[in-house]
Amino acid sequence: MSRIAYVNGRYVPHERAAVHIEDRGYQFADGVYEVCGIKGGLLIDETRHLDRLERSLAELRIPMPVTRAALRVILRETVRRNRVRDGIVYLQVTRGVAPRDHAFSRTLIPSMVVTAKRSDPAKLAKGRTGVAVVTRPDQRWARRDIKSVALLPNILAKQSARDAGAYEALLVDDKGFVTEGSSTNVWIVDREGRLITHPLGHDILNGVTRQVLVEAAKAEGIELVERPFTVEEAANAAEIFLSASSVPVIPVIRLDGKPVGEGKPGPVGARLRAAYWRLAELN
Repeated sequence: MSRIAYVNGRYVPHERAAVHIEDRGYQFADGVYEVCGIKGGLLIDETRHLDRLERSLAELRIPMPVTRAALRVILRETVRRNRVRDGIVYLQVTRGVAPRDHAFSRTLIPSMVVTAKRSDPAKLAKGRTGVAVVTRPDQRWARRDIKSVALLPNILAKQSARDAGAYEALLVDDKGFVTEGSSTNVWIVDREGRLITHPLGHDILNGVTRQVLVEAAKAEGIELVERPFTVEEAANAAEIFLSASSVPVIPVIRLDGKPVGEGKPGPVGARLRAAYWRLAELN
């Protein structure tokens, strides 16, 4: 079955989906995106994703391309036309098309693209078996709380990890603190059983899965500490795991070539994965 994409008001075959060469997303990475999980044909935590989308757009002074009600319909129709039961729906909004100039007109019409695809079974399996990660310098811009399409530092870090035989790169700031992964939030469990993750701010993205896992930790009675932690703390942790919309909890079993904890997925991550699915909203 050929895939279908939504592009600026039309549903078109994926291979013919295109935007103008002077779209500011193409020329300047002047846009934002969201990735919403799909389970059983239902969107996971859609409201949280749309809240974050609206915030990211507002921070960049880009208007919403359609109403939230219309966007909900478009997301579901894209999922339906692609017959996706389990997977992701990707949404991208850019400032629109204009002659190339760094400054932008306030009258531009935003461009919007939506696609959907099925889950990769190999990626889902990593949530059960665990992954290896490496540390890399955090070289991103200063507003990581905006889910911008400007992802070149993330791409280079991710590729560096893959070249080293690892799944993900943990990004480390100039003070030696782990901020997040190239496409994930990062959590550690210390030897006393405390769950630790970097606090919100401009340094990290407020992951939707992160939001639900914070609630899950509270519901499970797990002590949560939101503070920066060092690479050394991570290396000595009982557990490390990653979170993302595509796979809610991914255990880390090796860090920079050395085992984490007992070298296998830990109990706290497994407990939070189960709690996540009890709290996630499906609609």
